[in-house]
Amino acid sequence: MVSFTPWSDVGAEETSLSSGVDAEGLSAIEVKVRGIVQGVGFRPFVHRLALRFGLVGWVRNESGAVRIRVQGKNSNLAAFLEALRVEAPPLARLDEVETTAADRAGFSSFQVYGSVSDAQGHVLVSPDTAICEACLDELFDPSNRRYHHPFITCTDCGPRFTLIRDMPYDRERTSMADFEPCSQCLEEYNSPQDRRFHSETNACPNCGPRIWLELVEETHQRKSKTGCEESDAVIGRAAELLHRGMILAIRGIGGFHLAVDATREEAVRRLRERKGRESKPLAVMVADLAAARRIAVIDREAEKLLLCKERPIVLVPKRPTAPLAPSVSPGLGWVGLMLPYAPLHHLLLRAVGLPLVMTSGNRSEEPIAVGNGEARQRLSPVADAFLLHNREIVSRCDDSVVRWCGGGLGILVRRSRGYAPLPLALPSPSPVPLLAVGAHLKNTLALVQGREVFLSQHVGDLENLETLEHFESSLRRLRALFRVEPRRIAADLHPDYLSTRLAEELSRHWDLAPPLRIQHHHAHVAAVAAEHGIEEPVVGIAYDGTGYGEDGAIWGAEILVGDLQTCRRLGHLRYAPLPGGEAAVRQPWRSALGYASLDESLVEKWRTVWDGLREKEFALVRAQVRAGIHAPPMSSMGRLFDAAAAILGVRSRADYEGQAAMELESLAGQGGKAGWPTREPLPFPVQREGDGRWLMDPLPLLDALFDRRKKGEDVGELALRFHEAVARTTVEVAEAVCEEEKISVVAIGGGTFQNALLIRRVFRLLKRRGLRVLLPRLVPPNDGGISFGQAAVAAARLRSETR
Repeated sequence: MVSFTPWSDVGAEETSLSSGVDAEGLSAIEVKVRGIVQGVGFRPFVHRLALRFGLVGWVRNESGAVRIRVQGKNSNLAAFLEALRVEAPPLARLDEVETTAADRAGFSSFQVYGSVSDAQGHVLVSPDTAICEACLDELFDPSNRRYHHPFITCTDCGPRFTLIRDMPYDRERTSMADFEPCSQCLEEYNSPQDRRFHSETNACPNCGPRIWLELVEETHQRKSKTGCEESDAVIGRAAELLHRGMILAIRGIGGFHLAVDATREEAVRRLRERKGRESKPLAVMVADLAAARRIAVIDREAEKLLLCKERPIVLVPKRPTAPLAPSVSPGLGWVGLMLPYAPLHHLLLRAVGLPLVMTSGNRSEEPIAVGNGEARQRLSPVADAFLLHNREIVSRCDDSVVRWCGGGLGILVRRSRGYAPLPLALPSPSPVPLLAVGAHLKNTLALVQGREVFLSQHVGDLENLETLEHFESSLRRLRALFRVEPRRIAADLHPDYLSTRLAEELSRHWDLAPPLRIQHHHAHVAAVAAEHGIEEPVVGIAYDGTGYGEDGAIWGAEILVGDLQTCRRLGHLRYAPLPGGEAAVRQPWRSALGYASLDESLVEKWRTVWDGLREKEFALVRAQVRAGIHAPPMSSMGRLFDAAAAILGVRSRADYEGQAAMELESLAGQGGKAGWPTREPLPFPVQREGDGRWLMDPLPLLDALFDRRKKGEDVGELALRFHEAVARTTVEVAEAVCEEEKISVVAIGGGTFQNALLIRRVFRLLKRRGLRVLLPRLVPPNDGGISFGQAAVAAARLRSETR
């Protein structure tokens, strides 16, 4: 058995050197491994390899890497290096393995040394991962001492990012420092053959965190528990409350969830009312794949996503017979499903035997709660009871979300738990450290050091003080963990974004040059190109709801040509006024009226579209358009989808951003069960402007939708034909630009491409034309990827300035 030896206690006699290779073919090497090699069981793995190959020496964590000193037979050293690369632990990622010859020393064994901290170095932090199969087996093994322990973990699984306070990764720098390990856990920690050898989160029911249950009335009466009740009893009582239709606030790994029986309509409605989330879809957690298949259509690729170690919420097609309350995902043909990823989830799901709504533990538009006191204060008006524990959450981290589009295509909608804070790579390094502050909605931020981009977890919409504080705390955490001190800041072109104002304030506070301002849709396209390592010019298709254009108009349906440094706008939708500006996001009829105002006869012709409106409201907005007051010009694909939804009678008012477009897509999915339309496409003409730009005119398309609906054509079929028209016209313009610019690569980005029908169709049509198509895979196509795009553009511009 090998004991843990702090680096400061290493004796000088063991490190005395004798150089060279002796006659027996013995030699020594030093190996430096960079990547995700701390907090993933890498030192124990190295120790096991050294024992297997009969090598002596040591391994230790450093701030920027893991350093290994080994000596032995040359053949064994070669086998050791090969195994190091191909047998690394499941959570490890080896980015660089640097090997140099070393002088031999008088080692008699192989030891794991304590960590050495270097103020200049940085370490890649492992994200939180789902419980591994070995721990899951122990969790439900009555003979195991961790039977039903809600915090079972090992070197291959469990929380990392959300409990790390500082690096290098050792227990004393995590929230597990609050729990002194018992003698049995220490024995495992010090045993090289145990998979909990040097597992910093190791604990058991005798020495680890505790769970307890509090009813809201007990919380109000200050009768909170201290965690002395047995876990089984706590889980049993929690399951009973859920069976009674009560709302449970559950403290998890990255924050709180609000849970309720997903099969009880009255319970789900009560959760919506209290949370202030009227109709936005809710995520559902199910116990296993069999339960998931009863709810949704799960193909092999979707199954892999559900089972992967990141355990995101996966948006999959909902079965008509799904045993879910109607208000879980009203009006949509898909549902967000996830499998349990924490031991506590597994215990609760088995005990309750039902699918559970598991939505973020917050009031609408606020960040999720993480602390027990914070949750008691913020969630008491929502929850009936709290399932709490006493392991502190250091970093707030929502669940990640993936849209499964079929055909081997999955789109990351929200990059957070399980993915953050893994770095992404730029094609070329930035000459100085950077901060990119991201967009106003779906905000993330990014720190850049060399080629590495540390993209934060999901922050949210910067529309309240709580989310602003989340942004600031996330920035502090990332700067401290990765030791990045920004020398320039990148921000959006929009002057009124809170993120832009933050960038200006931080630049002044840190005494930096003014922020680099980057156009929104250029950032969308740059994010996709940079993800694929492309620095050469591409044709970019950037479709979304809103982005500040270089001409001051609202952009959002853009065909661009450019590289990471610059871009040109070569195609877009015909401009139309957007009555009320941002008010139109929640009132799709306004977008329809904006288009109708381009031909006044359509305002009367489409009269049935405005039938449900108050006459006074309609007259006021129409006068606003005529006078050009608060009706900025727009070229927005998101608003075009809203206009189509209003004209087809899908929705004239929305409860959340994108609702009308999402319901239009669901209708199109129903209309497309027999495949894509074979009839003549609906009209969506394109014309060349005098300045050389391609102008896509959607007015004939919208008018055709109105006429055909009036004739009684199926709305689902019309919704599908609308998608087909958008896809074909998009590809027509992109192909023409590619031909003219002699470019064969197309990058697709923007929030509209969360639409599975549209992205799949555009992708296939472009591929048929022999073009290379870049899709967002590691970064969301929506505004959650803007900070990465800003980082890529800023780095390219700064490199250009230093040449």
